[in-house]
Amino acid sequence: MILSDNEKRDVIKYLEAGKPLPEKYRFLLFEDDREVELLWNGKTDEVTTTVLPFQVIEQIDEPRSDDRIGLQSTLFDDTGRQITGWTNKLIWGDNKLILSSLKNGPMRKEIEAQGGLKLIYIDPPFDVGADFSMELKIGEGDDEETFTKRPSIIEEVAYRDTWGKGADSFIAMIYERLRLMNELLADDGTIYVHCDWRVSGYMRLVLDEIFGKNNFVNEIIWQKVRASKGQAKAFGNVHDTIFAYRKNDYNKFNKQYGEHDEARLKSHYNNWEKDGRQYQLADFTQKGQGEPKVFGDKGLLYPPTGKHWIWSQERIDEGLKDGLIIFTDSGKPRVKRYLDTSQGSPIEDIWNDIFPINSQAKESVDYPTQKPETLLERIIKTSSDEGDLIADFFVGSGTTLAVAEKMGRKWIGSDLGKFSIHTSRKRMIDVQRKKKKDGEDFRAFEILNVGRYERENYVDINDDLRAEERAKQAKHKENAFVQLILSAYKAEPVESFVNFVGKKRDRLVAVGPISTPVSSKQVHDIVSECKDKGITKVDILGFDYEMGLDFQEYADQGVDVAFRIIPREVFDKKAVERGHVKFYDVAFIEAMSIVKGPQNKKELTIELTDFSVFYNQDDSGEVSETLKPGGSKVIVEDGQVVKITKNKDGGGEVKEIITKKWSDWIDYWAVDFNFADRKEIIKVLEGDEEKEVWTGDYIFDNEWQSFRTKKNRNLELTSAAREIVRGKHKVAIKVVDIFGNDTTKVIEVEV
Repeated sequence: MILSDNEKRDVIKYLEAGKPLPEKYRFLLFEDDREVELLWNGKTDEVTTTVLPFQVIEQIDEPRSDDRIGLQSTLFDDTGRQITGWTNKLIWGDNKLILSSLKNGPMRKEIEAQGGLKLIYIDPPFDVGADFSMELKIGEGDDEETFTKRPSIIEEVAYRDTWGKGADSFIAMIYERLRLMNELLADDGTIYVHCDWRVSGYMRLVLDEIFGKNNFVNEIIWQKVRASKGQAKAFGNVHDTIFAYRKNDYNKFNKQYGEHDEARLKSHYNNWEKDGRQYQLADFTQKGQGEPKVFGDKGLLYPPTGKHWIWSQERIDEGLKDGLIIFTDSGKPRVKRYLDTSQGSPIEDIWNDIFPINSQAKESVDYPTQKPETLLERIIKTSSDEGDLIADFFVGSGTTLAVAEKMGRKWIGSDLGKFSIHTSRKRMIDVQRKKKKDGEDFRAFEILNVGRYERENYVDINDDLRAEERAKQAKHKENAFVQLILSAYKAEPVESFVNFVGKKRDRLVAVGPISTPVSSKQVHDIVSECKDKGITKVDILGFDYEMGLDFQEYADQGVDVAFRIIPREVFDKKAVERGHVKFYDVAFIEAMSIVKGPQNKKELTIELTDFSVFYNQDDSGEVSETLKPGGSKVIVEDGQVVKITKNKDGGGEVKEIITKKWSDWIDYWAVDFNFADRKEIIKVLEGDEEKEVWTGDYIFDNEWQSFRTKKNRNLELTSAAREIVRGKHKVAIKVVDIFGNDTTKVIEVEV
């Protein structure tokens, strides 16, 4: 570092005045030699190193569509369970923590054992300020209706903090995640980042900085729209951009070919059909080192520096003999490739041969950001081989995973949204069923949580503050949040408890965090404090609950635990003041076990008999006021989906209940006939030592399932029969509602 005396005085003057240094001093003081850099408010090189354990909450070994399920009769499972090898992973949670835990935790060894992560494709939500609601179907046949599902409060907080504050918040979000992806990617791996005009300029600079501009592979232009809307002051926007970067200066690249473009060939090759057959001329050199070759009577030809002939000398001799190698006027050798026998024209960086998803497409799952499978097929074929491990950390509707499974790749997928995880789960089971029907091998997959959520990873505080000031601010925000919830719940604050913050009549109240789901660990801690202090009644309030949480588990432990959902109206000051905020209970399942058959060959089936929800979304009075005469809207009110239609004369409205029966709320349900047979074991790091620990919970082993699809809205309400031995059994029933929220109930069956 060399500063002149004047520059040193300037630095001291700025520091004494408490003013920021001019930009030039960043380069003078820290010898930053980057030629081009993207800067934004709050930029930092810090990357989270948090390691949280992955908790397996559901295992799906085989799609069960049989009328009857046999017993496991040998040491090795003959019902399709994968005993050895890689199990694909679908992970619910914040992908920053997921990436950090994959990179720094025990699962890194599993990834490396598979050869490393060869390919990452991501399609992050890059529409700053976008509405992340989505349209859902409900009902069957003529009664089918569409209504708009809002994101959960937790999703809204995440979207607001990472996308809703403008471009700089999006860049800060994606920068840290791309840093983690770069460190997780295999040395010969490739990443594809999908974006559009909103952030493509920023994204290129971020990727250059993280992966290095020398590792840029391609800027791919994908024509996503065939006919754009007419624009008066601009050209029609018809394309997305996909950036491809490699980890190092070598990566897997399997050249792809498309249909021949005859017009293009005519313009490039004058002799393209001179001998009556269509052909093109092509070079046949690639990177490498080679020896000079002799071509007939043309003399000694030296390949360019760093090149070698990809044909063997024997094949070159045959090519000369058959007239497949010809020479240009300058004496350079070229291959004559006949179009009726060749692979096609090499794919270039403008992709206008892949059409977007339309509503009638077989692969459509009605997910707003769904991309066509052919797009992912090209990317996966290009940058991976069969058996390679690939990942998508903004999984959306699961297109990457579905294509990976069909093409024999292993995969990891993650998303923050429960509805995304649920959509992907159904899609992957469909792929499994198809492969099973066709006699093809398929791989088991598991659904995981990022376990033991840590509060400090989520609290939204000012990172520029010192550690102690940040802690004070976090505590102040948390207290304000708790007071808001207690006020809306009409509860009084209490002290001297670890987990309880309020009291309503004879029940104590615990409040979950604003930014994360209520976890099974939090519930265990609450119940433990109840037992220690003789508390018998408690209400747990949360915006959302961890996937796979068994709400009935605590019924037999001497504590009356009520789980309630915090409605979004708590943030509406007027609604709180008027007492209009309704906290509703979590969903409720009723199921019946049926045992039949002779004494030595009993069979068990499970019949779903009732499912109740208590959701609210929108206020019917407010909606009615905004409707125009003859207009209508579908809302969710007091556990019913209701269609409100304003009379054409504007005088009143008609309410029609769409959820005519309880099963209309169910999108998916599954059964684990022997719930307590698979303990949930997690790997944790204690110092440098890796340990396996039983969490005290069990993994839901998805042995049978029925769900609605776009093409088939019917739902079976009675499971297939499963052979069962004498004795007591715990059977778990999982129901996923049309919002993507899951509820699990465990019943005891004695045979």
